[in-house]
Amino acid sequence: MSSRSGHQEPTGPSRRTFLTASAAATAAVVATPLTAAPAAAAGAPPGPGRPARPQRPDREVTALLREIDRHRIEATVRRLAAFGTRHTLSSQTDPVRGIGAARDWIHAQLSGYAAASGGRMTVELQSYVQQPASRIPTATTITNVVATLRGDVTPERVYVITGHYDSRATDVMDAVSDAPGADDDASGVAVVMELARVLATRRSEATIVLAAVAGEEQGLYGSAYLAGRLKAAGVDVQGMFSNDIVGSSTADDGTRDPRTVRLFAEGVPTAETPAEASVRQSVGGENDSPSRQLARFVSDVAENSATGMDVRVVYRRDRYLRGSDHISFLREGWPAGRFTEPAEDFAHQHQDVRIVDGVQYGDLPEFCDFDYVTRVARVNAATLWSLAQGPGTPKGVIVVTTNLTNDTTLRWQRGPEPDLAGYEVVWRETTAAEWQRVLPVGDVTEVTVDLSKDNVFFGVRAVDRAGHRSPVAFPKPGS
Repeated sequence: MSSRSGHQEPTGPSRRTFLTASAAATAAVVATPLTAAPAAAAGAPPGPGRPARPQRPDREVTALLREIDRHRIEATVRRLAAFGTRHTLSSQTDPVRGIGAARDWIHAQLSGYAAASGGRMTVELQSYVQQPASRIPTATTITNVVATLRGDVTPERVYVITGHYDSRATDVMDAVSDAPGADDDASGVAVVMELARVLATRRSEATIVLAAVAGEEQGLYGSAYLAGRLKAAGVDVQGMFSNDIVGSSTADDGTRDPRTVRLFAEGVPTAETPAEASVRQSVGGENDSPSRQLARFVSDVAENSATGMDVRVVYRRDRYLRGSDHISFLREGWPAGRFTEPAEDFAHQHQDVRIVDGVQYGDLPEFCDFDYVTRVARVNAATLWSLAQGPGTPKGVIVVTTNLTNDTTLRWQRGPEPDLAGYEVVWRETTAAEWQRVLPVGDVTEVTVDLSKDNVFFGVRAVDRAGHRSPVAFPKPGS
């Protein structure tokens, strides 16, 4: 491997001596020697680098996860369900019933958490008037409740988490009947609010946005407005997650899977242009969208004994022909995914509260598993904090295609983080779902690897001095 920093000329070693060219820079990142493995280890293919390993939670993450409180999560879900209905078209002025009462309660709770942040967390009611549209028969005020924890080091880098606080009954236009919405989606809002509580007293390097959005059941209106506002402000959203229906571990046939959360992650980007599609088809990037890299990061940092959860990544934008608030962010071109329970019970979502032949229908709190919601909150916390405290995803990553060669030269832009230690090149067989081998390359912005870009996939990720790693950036062809 040959390497070049942003301040040095190329050293120019041959392909066959690439393993020693950046030894000094590599030592600053990890002590693992860059030697070609003689044979596959732990399922990894033979080749340069070491087998990829998960990023274990550090003390800070472990302490954060211990603070997540199951009883607070349950209390939040039960309080939201007690508003009777939170339908987008329900009353916005009734102090005890309807979406307005729920909005004001969420705002008061988040404001209380922000008061302990030393000014780092702010809370706003983000409102607009939605004119008549699909499932919105008359002009209706849509209000998101948004808590923002501003980063201390790279505040321009932003991560977003949402749950939607509106609910619905069987008839999506029924704004009067009871619609407790415990699982869909008081559970997701409870995750967002509990994370706001435990993060408010911490100093984050990047900015974290925690939002309870409205209008999801009517057509993703609140999240679309939030995403649009961020886009118009030029915000660099490097990752977003929707928590929607994360309240139960029990399927409709009664089977339980209390240790799995699904994470939906699209392959072909929603916002892909025709030119980008042409490039993707030429390089074979169908499984390497930014959202897929984000999902791989989640598995890397949040699937462990500290969270107690397995992350089942599903290679779809969302469930079959369905959607949630992360789609609003995908439409703006940002990496995003949707957390949801392992198998839904449709008797307890989008249903009028009723008993038929002795069977209870309706989205009621008694059908939630609050231990499960707590573990989902830990997955979110481990992910968000690892993202926010680590370096940002590398930008400007390219595979140099100036000449036809059997090696691969990668270039990228150096990140702005003051504690940046360097970079790692990751690679895998084209048939592998996860990154298989890792080559630490040091604090450089160019490297040549003795592997053909025709045969494997490459990526680049940043590493800070504490060992935190960024999501992987999949390179584009360039010169």
